[in-house]
Amino acid sequence: MGYSNLPAPSPEQGLNRYMQEIRKFPMLEPEEEYMLGKAWRDHDDTEAAHKLVTSHLRLAAKIARGYRGYGLPPAEVISEANVGLMQAVKRFEPDKGFRLATYAMWWIRASIQEYVLRSWSMVKMGTTSAQKKLFFNLRKAKKRIGALEEGDLRPENVKRIATELGVTEDEVVSMNRRMTGGDASLNARIGGDDSDGMAEWQDWLEDENADQATDYAEKDELVTRREMMAEAMSALNEREQEILKARKLEEPAVTLEVLSGRYSVSRERIRQIEVRAFEKLQKRMRELAQERGLL
Repeated sequence: MGYSNLPAPSPEQGLNRYMQEIRKFPMLEPEEEYMLGKAWRDHDDTEAAHKLVTSHLRLAAKIARGYRGYGLPPAEVISEANVGLMQAVKRFEPDKGFRLATYAMWWIRASIQEYVLRSWSMVKMGTTSAQKKLFFNLRKAKKRIGALEEGDLRPENVKRIATELGVTEDEVVSMNRRMTGGDASLNARIGGDDSDGMAEWQDWLEDENADQATDYAEKDELVTRREMMAEAMSALNEREQEILKARKLEEPAVTLEVLSGRYSVSRERIRQIEVRAFEKLQKRMRELAQERGLL
């Protein structure tokens, strides 16, 4: 499945230009998405696959913005998100009854997370679970104690962070120096000319609510688990998927009142559906984990 003619983010052109380009691709109605999925699945229709990918490039870019805190080039993060999207389209099975976006978001996140763990050259982080936890949480820990503007952390802040994250004080000092120095600066300029929206690396700071990378960083079975999650989601009907996504994955979460109006049921009914859907998802994840010998 070739995608040589897909738009690609470029540091030279700037992200604004890329975003303008991908907005030109239309969103798909459910029936159109289903027919395209069938055409790709049953007849290897590459044009149908291309339409499925391009219609979800905005989703990939949006998810990529949740990983702005690792000092990586935004264009590369988006490119990795697009790799995950293409993998999702390749494996999409429309007859299972869920939308491509619901399935693709797990592949997109996993692809970015693998890239962060594999390729972040400015921070040669260790391989232990504790060091990965430190890597993904140091900035948030510094923000909580008002130490973001410090270069070398004060001893009392080093001790506090080390205790909170379960690592040694030396590891905190070392990781902090790597993350505030290294081969690339968070204040380096990115993008093209001013008209393209020049920005600094620090403008791509991590969303405080985007901590999925922490969960995945502490596990080695990334590929297996993303497949499990996608399969587990298919155990939910479309309404359950949509409500769970709105309540658990949207930032900020969609309110019960808004969903109540959308589905013409009471807020309590929405809450019940959310709880039931989450329980079904957890149950199916446990079953799949047991089947794969992970529990």
